[in-house]
Amino acid sequence: MFGSDWRDHPRIELKFDTQHPIYGSHHQKIVCIDGAIAFVGGMDLTVRRWDTPEHLANDPRRVDCDGKPYPPVHDIQMVFDGGAAAAMCAVAAERWHCATGMPPGGAGSSAGADAGDAWPDGLMPDFHPAAIAIARTGPSYAGRAEIHESSTLALDMIAAAKRAIYIEAQYLTAKRIGAALSRRLKAADGPDIVIVMTQESRGLLERLAMSENRDRLIRRLARADRFGRLRAFYPVVPGAKAETEVLVHAKLIIIDDRMIRIGSSNLNNRSIGLDTECDVAIEANSPADRRSIAAIRNRLLAEHLDCPAGDVETAIAADGLASAVDRLNRNPRGLRPFKMSPTVGPFRSLPGTRFLDPERILRLPWPFR
Repeated sequence: MFGSDWRDHPRIELKFDTQHPIYGSHHQKIVCIDGAIAFVGGMDLTVRRWDTPEHLANDPRRVDCDGKPYPPVHDIQMVFDGGAAAAMCAVAAERWHCATGMPPGGAGSSAGADAGDAWPDGLMPDFHPAAIAIARTGPSYAGRAEIHESSTLALDMIAAAKRAIYIEAQYLTAKRIGAALSRRLKAADGPDIVIVMTQESRGLLERLAMSENRDRLIRRLARADRFGRLRAFYPVVPGAKAETEVLVHAKLIIIDDRMIRIGSSNLNNRSIGLDTECDVAIEANSPADRRSIAAIRNRLLAEHLDCPAGDVETAIAADGLASAVDRLNRNPRGLRPFKMSPTVGPFRSLPGTRFLDPERILRLPWPFR
């Protein structure tokens, strides 16, 4: 990026947030176009993110800008227009002003464009109309208060679930999220919980902070799973010689057929208060909304299980979420369980987690500030 020719284009303006806390990440993934349409989700605008729902092990189209192939990757975005898009553009404009002290140019400052012109051709909306909630995370810096909307939303959703919680996550290490899921597993009338995650993290620090602590959190959940309602999986597709893991980069929570949240927030500690995050959520206000939320969940599970979405719908209606996945998980492409014993292996967070995966800004002792 540094020294790239595109940075000098007269219609491109790139600024770095030099006030953001050290070790924190600007993690929002937002695209706003003409104030009329917005994209929010887990997808970074970078290399090694393109794929199709088939996630073929050796798709010749899935190569980076140097022509090198990369493994399958699963991600989710929500696209919306109307007043919700205008509100998201205001969020992007505020973020630009917060980082630079200047008014935004481009899409963030435009409003009132014809949304019909911007909506992607051939894409049918799942909800029409719908009210969309925007939830953010932001650290305390430069005189600004912390924002915990995203984690509050996730905890409220987990507490509100009656029958089923379906999660897709890159990371699962947050103590608060683990405690909330444990409470639901211990309750006799709690929901089924199905979690689809990445198995193999990249890099030594990521493996230490995320993979190891994820495994320990799953053990804690297994200890709490008194009624056999927990399923934790990673997705695979068949390869030429062996199974190929699919990298899960999605950040999704669906409860029952009542609420869906999609965005940038991982279920790790740093997404609770250190990084900047943005998520969007829809709560069902009609039978049509409920059908759409259930259909999205069933479509995603059908993708992972390599079966028709109608089979997922029928199995869930008959047996509930966890048992439905057990029954349909029989194909070469499918979901493989994280095999974590509730009694064998450590279950407390790794020593040093508060430095590797902190919930908030690390305050250095006075001499080192």
